[in-house]
Amino acid sequence: MSSFAFSVLFIVFLATSLSVRFWLGSRQIRHVIAHRSAVPAEFVEKIQLSAHQKAADYTVAKTKFSLFTLLVSAVLLICFTLLGGLQWISATVFGWTGSGMLYQMGLVVAFALISGAIDLPIAYYKQFVLEARYGFNKMTHKLFFADLLKSTLLGAAIGLPLIWVILLLMEKSGDIWWFYAWLVWSGFQLLMLILFPTVIAPLFNKFTPLTDDSLRSRIEGLMQRVGFASKGLFVMDGSKRSAHGNAYFSGFGASKRIVFFDTLLARLAPHEIEAVLAHELGHFKLKHIVKRIVVIFAVSLVFLALLGYLKQQLWFFTGLGVIPLLLTDLSNNNAMALILFMLALPIFTFMLSPLSSITSRKHEFEADAFAAKYTNADDLVAALVKLYEDNASTLTPDPLHSAFYDSHPPATVRINRLLATKLEPVTFNG
Repeated sequence: MSSFAFSVLFIVFLATSLSVRFWLGSRQIRHVIAHRSAVPAEFVEKIQLSAHQKAADYTVAKTKFSLFTLLVSAVLLICFTLLGGLQWISATVFGWTGSGMLYQMGLVVAFALISGAIDLPIAYYKQFVLEARYGFNKMTHKLFFADLLKSTLLGAAIGLPLIWVILLLMEKSGDIWWFYAWLVWSGFQLLMLILFPTVIAPLFNKFTPLTDDSLRSRIEGLMQRVGFASKGLFVMDGSKRSAHGNAYFSGFGASKRIVFFDTLLARLAPHEIEAVLAHELGHFKLKHIVKRIVVIFAVSLVFLALLGYLKQQLWFFTGLGVIPLLLTDLSNNNAMALILFMLALPIFTFMLSPLSSITSRKHEFEADAFAAKYTNADDLVAALVKLYEDNASTLTPDPLHSAFYDSHPPATVRINRLLATKLEPVTFNG
């Protein structure tokens, strides 16, 4: 393939993804606004019109903001690639370091710092303007920048050694470097599953053991019924950052733990909390987590193999606006290949997004059915209604937008499916 042909292909895919995203976003906005004036019949006795309208306004605002950030990202992508931004960064770093591993690590760091600096005002606006406008932001400016510093230092401490190992494998391991890199990356991901709940997450939030004896007894009874062993029940101080509520299961092997946002415990009754937890345990017992990990590992192997091919192709670099350094030794361009691949891959795989959404929604239905088997389906319905209201989740998303993007089924579909489980036996294939 010629570099010109690849440039044209890149532009076509970028324009197509932008057009589809803006079309879906405009559909979402129009559909939500069109249904803003009335609560859906299924929820008319459960959710007030004011809450429904707040959810509609919040959804529209988030969608407009996402379209704006999408446009900014597209402009930056063009600037980094076809307009020579990465070429300039590469030449500047090369002038400081010369060729070799120091240049490659310097290129990664420079790109990460520039990208982070560009993303900062967008993240700031989202937190302190958009989220605050609808009453969800609880974060102080001090905490925002403390989180930024922690995440930057943590990313450097964890990410830079990993990148160095990957680049070393790319340089020293021959044509099948990508397989060794995949083994390293897979091991790293599994290690993070173990370390995240006990080492990383506590750097950002405070986790305290659940002290409500009545609730603890109810939850332990549920875990015994479903056959789940946990290293603890914890409450996370999510309220210091956001008014949104949630509960989640984290960890792997001996580090498994169940975490409740303090905002969730303050809002839901004990039997509703039990039902929400039963849903989360359903993901574990039905092996959804393992299945997702297997899919991620398989896809990453394919993508690394593809990168193994592309990094040897001159047109891959020049077609994205970069003239490789030292053409006689392409190993000096491994870091650039990683960055270009990371930038270009989402453009070429965007239309595959619904596949992930379809699988995720299927898992949500299965976890709901699992929860209805071990708890009262009405309790989970009641909890979901409260969560939809408290999180200002729209009850009337555009069906096509939802099918393309949403990892969870629309509220009406999900709750109607849940209520139907009370009328029929539930079976699982595991």
